[in-house]
Amino acid sequence: MNSLKYKLLALDMDGTLLTDEQEISPETEKWIKKAADAGVHVCLSTGRAFVNAVPYAKQLGLSTPMITVNGSEVWRAPHELHRRVLMDVELIKQLYQIAVEKNTWFWAYSVSGLYNKDSWAKDIEQEEWLKFGYHTEDDEVRHDILMQLQNMKGLEITNSSPYNLEINPQGVSKASGIQEVCKLLDIDMSEAVAVGDSTNDLAAIQAVGLGVAMGNAQQVVKESADVVVASNNEDGIVEVIRDYIL
Repeated sequence: MNSLKYKLLALDMDGTLLTDEQEISPETEKWIKKAADAGVHVCLSTGRAFVNAVPYAKQLGLSTPMITVNGSEVWRAPHELHRRVLMDVELIKQLYQIAVEKNTWFWAYSVSGLYNKDSWAKDIEQEEWLKFGYHTEDDEVRHDILMQLQNMKGLEITNSSPYNLEINPQGVSKASGIQEVCKLLDIDMSEAVAVGDSTNDLAAIQAVGLGVAMGNAQQVVKESADVVVASNNEDGIVEVIRDYIL
């Protein structure tokens, strides 16, 4: 058994593991492999769908659990689904209505793929929905949407950038995903490290043994974290592994 204090490293992808060019830097990749070799379970924990996350798991040579769609899916190992939480179709209809009324960009993940404003589902009823999102740089419109969402029941509302809103079923978050992964690996939440930059990382950062905010993280995330490291373009992840885990 490894004698390390932290046994699980849960990494957000966009704005955290990935540079702004959507790549994993060679230095970060090297340190992640060092951590894995030392017995640390490295878990990708992302708002992305599985198909958009798995190439990076492959690049890193990971066969560990993965958390996708902000926790709506937990994978025991790549391609091996452990748990999936679906959104109520009626909720999706309401969220879609709000997007249409506000004439704003939106997207949604279903089990079968990604839909958005330009290519919306022909039949909402036929899909198994996982997550819905809005994107607008108009603060007022975004605030209006947020107010409407907060009046609805059964939603977990976060973001993955200051300009968007992401909606999952209530109680589903990266924190619930990490909890599930800890159960699978038989480790305690206090032995986990979560790293992120947006409010969809907040619950996880608050729930684990060591919560880490990237240097490029939103202010509210930095304020909730135990430590703040360098940005996603400056190998912040290396700092986490080198200084806090190994």
